[in-house]
Amino acid sequence: MQRKAECLGKREEYTTLLFIIIRLNMIKKNNVAVVLMNLGSPASTEVADVKKYLDEFLMDPRVIDKPLLLRTLLVKGIITPFRAKNSAEAYRSIWTKEGSPLVHITRQAAKALSEISPYSIYVAMRYGSPDMQSAFDAIKEKQKEVEHVVLLPLYPHYAMSSYETAVEHAKAIHAKGKYGYSISFVPPFYNHPTYINALANSIIEYKNKYNCHLLFSYHSIPVRHVEKTDVTGEHCFKNANCCTVPSAAHNTCYRHQCFETTRLVAEKLGLGEKEYSIAFQSKLGREAWLTPATTKRMEEMPQYGIKKVMVVCPSFVSDCLETLEEIAIREMENFKDAGGEDYVFIPCMNTQPMWINAMQELVNEAVKGHIKL
Repeated sequence: MQRKAECLGKREEYTTLLFIIIRLNMIKKNNVAVVLMNLGSPASTEVADVKKYLDEFLMDPRVIDKPLLLRTLLVKGIITPFRAKNSAEAYRSIWTKEGSPLVHITRQAAKALSEISPYSIYVAMRYGSPDMQSAFDAIKEKQKEVEHVVLLPLYPHYAMSSYETAVEHAKAIHAKGKYGYSISFVPPFYNHPTYINALANSIIEYKNKYNCHLLFSYHSIPVRHVEKTDVTGEHCFKNANCCTVPSAAHNTCYRHQCFETTRLVAEKLGLGEKEYSIAFQSKLGREAWLTPATTKRMEEMPQYGIKKVMVVCPSFVSDCLETLEEIAIREMENFKDAGGEDYVFIPCMNTQPMWINAMQELVNEAVKGHIKL
């Protein structure tokens, strides 16, 4: 009887495995499509196009979470009229013959991913072009057999102004369009081994070549946003060690996730505590944002004897204005003006093979998670 039960058990395992294989083979026959979602960029470096982009971006209630009237006054009456010209100049300093670096790199990454993936790969931006509706429409028109679409927001860490707004926007466009396929999302991958390995791999060449302090510079967000996404309502910033004390809040805590990425990569690279540090860049406005600020760290490090630094930006998987202009140009000038000597900018993972493979692994996990047994 025991042997018979063991045989039946194995038979059930084989049946389950066979079912998974069949479903995966069905999926490979164009039943699934993938959309890479990134932030976006102005259509050109003309002030009018930059202003249009900034208006769309900053009017998002998950970016500037103020009441509509106040947000409109701030964005269209104060911020964009004064910021558009300077931003246009900044974009001109990094613009390429292909246009926006972020959009071009995302398209190149999609092309590289399509070469190793059984799924068709599309690209959508949260703001600007190509937009989310265009991607959904293209799938509907080109692949009528698609039953499910996996969306990969290219934000490793959860923040209401990046990952959350991308997901909620895609959901709204999908519901409004009444598309015949379902959708699901790859969750934040800040601690996923395949992302950590790819990120560490993008740094190792520079670590081996330069004897420099490594600064992890993450995009900053308002402290209020961290508190707002605290699902417990009683954890974030309630004590000095909130990011290291286990909590359900960490699932949506940007600050914790940045610290965790840093810890895992430093561990992977074998860095000692004094060989690296963390900072937050790109602050907008006067209210409290995450600290320490990257600009302040650049001014302070030479005073503390750190005169050689290399900077990596783990919030971004594709190089963009915040990496190519803010970090590679402006912050280098700040560092050297403060007495710094050697400054090394580490590019984002962009289309590095290890990152392309990592994206495919993330997508595969999402597809398998969608299969109903």
